Amino acid sequence: MTKGKPWTVEEEATLKGLVEANTPLEIMAPKLNKRPEAVYVKCTRLGLTRKLPSTTSDVLQPKDLPSVEEILKKFMAAVDTASIPGLGRNEIQRLHVLSKLLRDYMETLGNYMKYSEIEAKLNDMEAKYDALLKKTGTDDASKPVSSQMEESPENRTINQPS
Repeated sequence: MTKGKPWTVEEEATLKGLVEANTPLEIMAPKLNKRPEAVYVKCTRLGLTRKLPSTTSDVLQPKDLPSVEEILKKFMAAVDTASIPGLGRNEIQRLHVLSKLLRDYMETLGNYMKYSEIEAKLNDMEAKYDALLKKTGTDDASKPVSSQMEESPENRTINQPS
């Protein structure tokens, strides 16, 4: 038994056209003003499931990364929704996947921020090193440090046999 509004003949025709054009499910659903689950079920009923494209490589990339606050709001919305009694199995699974994705995003964002800090420190150190080379008048910045050490007078006396 269906739960939502019945599909119109025009919606079914649009769906068939989108499936034939290999449109990903995540793009078809908003165009049809339907949930992705409803579109998938309708495709199954119409025998179009074999033609549904895989969306793993067609993931839409956001223009900007969501802020930590936006992610926390989504996470709390999922927690609030999960506390509603009588949720179906599919909805619980969807909320579980959503919360896992949100946690993974937060972890990845944390790692990105750490790497950004490390990169900024490295760039700062390189600038200070270049300034030090200019200050001391050393123009051997292109030589590796180990070869500079081997050529220094201190190392020549240490490395010579006695």
